[in-house]
Amino acid sequence: MISGNSTETVNNVFLFILVIAIVLLISITFTMIYFVVKYNRKNNPAPENIESNLMLEITWIVVPTILVLAMFYYGWSGFRFMRTAPENAMTVKATGRMWSWQFEYENGRKDAELRVPLGKPVKLLITSADVIHGLYIPAFRIKEDAVPGMQTFLWFLPDRAGEYDLFCSEYCGTQHSSMVSKVIVIPQKDFDSWYTAVAVKKGSAHPQGVKLLEEKGCLDCHTTDGAIGVGPSFKGLFGRRVIVIAGGKEREVFADEAYLKKSILHPGADIVNGFTDIMPPQSDNMSEEEISEIINYLKELK
Repeated sequence: MISGNSTETVNNVFLFILVIAIVLLISITFTMIYFVVKYNRKNNPAPENIESNLMLEITWIVVPTILVLAMFYYGWSGFRFMRTAPENAMTVKATGRMWSWQFEYENGRKDAELRVPLGKPVKLLITSADVIHGLYIPAFRIKEDAVPGMQTFLWFLPDRAGEYDLFCSEYCGTQHSSMVSKVIVIPQKDFDSWYTAVAVKKGSAHPQGVKLLEEKGCLDCHTTDGAIGVGPSFKGLFGRRVIVIAGGKEREVFADEAYLKKSILHPGADIVNGFTDIMPPQSDNMSEEEISEIINYLKELK
């Protein structure tokens, strides 16, 4: 009764309940019309009091009970299937944070998009670095909350190659709507090549810095081309004088290495004038080496 993947499982349960609902709708509507015609006042000027009908009462108790139990059993079987990950499933850690996703593979590789091999079960170990998020992949009919300090999980079988949207389904702040990523399903051979490769971005002396900006979700709010986003653009930031708000007062600071590091670790200390204090501290999200690599890359963006 239950299929081998979450998509068919949810679809079948939904279709089962939908068919029952349609049959009941048609049956009840037909019965109402029949009673309206048969027991019209013109045809029955003298109303008759019907005290009981044992068979009818048994029927409308037993039949709905059977239907409800059938829907419960079908739904429970599907839920149990979706909560039992296959032993050969590939494990990926998924971390939600304002406002991006980070996926970490068993070999330590990290990415802002979820790349998975075609036809292999994938088990996601889900948590949050700040507030409650919801990992939702509509194409595979799966959703699970990402809760701070707790690890939840879900699994699915990517049985169709292509790119599929991945959303946050829990309102998590001002940029909740931009917390969008992709599930990229590729053949096993292509996945193996990507899995073992070292990501290098051309045109930069610090390719790791570019990768970290993407991986840590920095580019969800900041840009590298001078365009103004939720936060200031990184382009031309290093070495510039910046007007900030600190303790309710304006002051001018020099965007040197110390300022950039402070802005990463304690973003609420100096708010760039014209922007709001919405960036979460990155002390638990970045190591000293990663911060240095990012700052070195930002020095290039002049």
